[in-house]
Amino acid sequence: MNHQPPQLNNPTEGVPAIKKALETMPSVSGVYRMMNQTGDVLYVGKAKDLKKRVTSYTQLSRLSERIRRMVQQTASMEIITTYTEAEALLLEANLIKNFKPRYNILLRDDKTYPWLVMSKDKWPRIDKHRGKVSKINEYWGPFASVWAVNQTVELLQKIFLLRTCTDTVFNSRTRPCLLYQIKRCAGPCDDRISPNEYARLVDQARSFLSGQTVAIQQDLAKEMEKAAAEMEYERAAVLRDRIRAFTYVQSSGVVNPASIRDADIIAIYQLSNSCCIQVFFVRGGRNNGNRAFFPTQIEGQSPEEIVSAFIGQFYENKPPPQQILLNISLSEVTLIEEALSLKADYKVALSVPQKGEKKAVIDHAVENAKGALERKLAETSTQQKLLEQVRDLFHLDQTPKRIETYDNSHIMGSHAYGVMVVAGPEGFNKSAYRKFSIKSSITPGDDFGMMREVFTRRFAKGKNTDPESWPDILLIDGGAGQFSAVNSILTELEIKDVKLICIAKGKDRNAGREWFFTKDQEPFQLPIQDPVLYYLQRLRDEAHRFAITTHRNSRSRAIPQSELDDIPGVGAGRKRLLLNHFGSSKAVKDASLSDIMAIPGINRALAEVIYGHFRPN
Repeated sequence: MNHQPPQLNNPTEGVPAIKKALETMPSVSGVYRMMNQTGDVLYVGKAKDLKKRVTSYTQLSRLSERIRRMVQQTASMEIITTYTEAEALLLEANLIKNFKPRYNILLRDDKTYPWLVMSKDKWPRIDKHRGKVSKINEYWGPFASVWAVNQTVELLQKIFLLRTCTDTVFNSRTRPCLLYQIKRCAGPCDDRISPNEYARLVDQARSFLSGQTVAIQQDLAKEMEKAAAEMEYERAAVLRDRIRAFTYVQSSGVVNPASIRDADIIAIYQLSNSCCIQVFFVRGGRNNGNRAFFPTQIEGQSPEEIVSAFIGQFYENKPPPQQILLNISLSEVTLIEEALSLKADYKVALSVPQKGEKKAVIDHAVENAKGALERKLAETSTQQKLLEQVRDLFHLDQTPKRIETYDNSHIMGSHAYGVMVVAGPEGFNKSAYRKFSIKSSITPGDDFGMMREVFTRRFAKGKNTDPESWPDILLIDGGAGQFSAVNSILTELEIKDVKLICIAKGKDRNAGREWFFTKDQEPFQLPIQDPVLYYLQRLRDEAHRFAITTHRNSRSRAIPQSELDDIPGVGAGRKRLLLNHFGSSKAVKDASLSDIMAIPGINRALAEVIYGHFRPN
């Protein structure tokens, strides 16, 4: 039995299916979905007039080869009407993100971007933040990377001396930490600064993050002159260092453009059927970093179409700035501005600079896009050559497009996980990685039992999926025993069209002396310097890394469940105090009554409860 997705012939596919959908389709704005026989979404589109737009798919002679293939696979359609075309554009981006249709231009960007957060308490602290924002704090961003936000936190420490320690550490300190000694913190934990003076530093930091920098620098200069005149030379030296750091941050140019306060710079560079889009985040006149994106499924698409699709998906889960600078003009610029303004609840403008500093910034972004795309194509070419060598080495009929590598991790059966790592012509496809929390009752150490559950779940779910998600090769870390066990599992599941390969380090456990086991070849080794050997080692090691990380994360989530949870009157805050002070629940259990009473925030009555909990007699 072949478990590849079935190719069925149905007279209701293609143009007839679209014409049937047109019979009840209204001439209003909205979003349409084209689906195949199994219900998978092939394409999501928006239209000012749904009926007129969908009718164009029935005229095959006017369609590109790519769109004709899509039409031929279409078996049904669904629509959602909207009040305006701008609402349709927003909904289209949302649905593309959710369904990831094969024929849409896709932005593979599931990552949440880091922000800078400042608390709103008596002694505000600064830190980095991911995820949902809260009204009880203030936020600035987004930043392109954690590195970029860390750099900003460090600069805020140097210039404004704001604290970064957690509330638990802050409340338990009796003297300033090292950051105070190296002039990176004002020392509010030990009252080295008054609340009013600290609030003044916080206000200056807010102004700095909002781009109001001239007045801040002038105030610092006046303070330094005053301190020097009053012979407070140590204070004058601190202010001098703050001014130097401030001046360094404010240096302008292409990287930190003085004429741009809050904007995203988006530039595309296309070469054949590949492209790169570079995005620079500028906030408060500072460059918060940049990221390169490589949209997929762009065959025959113009740069204008790609950027339009990119903008809709990119801002689907993040607020746009008021200004977006592009290197190409868009025909639907008014519609996109209307949609983004509707989402953000303030006016958003798109423009293509033609001269001056803004044009220089755009040119800089284009150069970065070009360089990133050239590096990406070079890496892809190398990957393709390696896959061709894998094909020849294991006598495959065609070059593999998807290699799945599996590994398990557990400690005596606890927190057991199996993982799947996916690689192909473009390297590791991390969005396709999967984790399998082992649910069945398996004897501790029964790796074969874990494999059985993993493969049963993987292939039971994958029988009728897109052919692109079907593996060409399964790579397993192990020797002849593992090969025999996995092969028997695949036989039970009637999986016959996948190449199974096992890689084992051998008796000496030497990396570089691996043995390979497969069905149609005797076990063999490769020369130590063979690039294919190195490539397969990387796949195995990545699976091992992912398995270990997944297992450790599972253990970490379970760590908070300890004996301390059962102590009356000890909630999350006091539990954290105890663990921060003693280091472990065992140390708390062994502590004396006086040791527990010495912790700030633990009175005698509670200390007796904690002490008595571990000594019921």
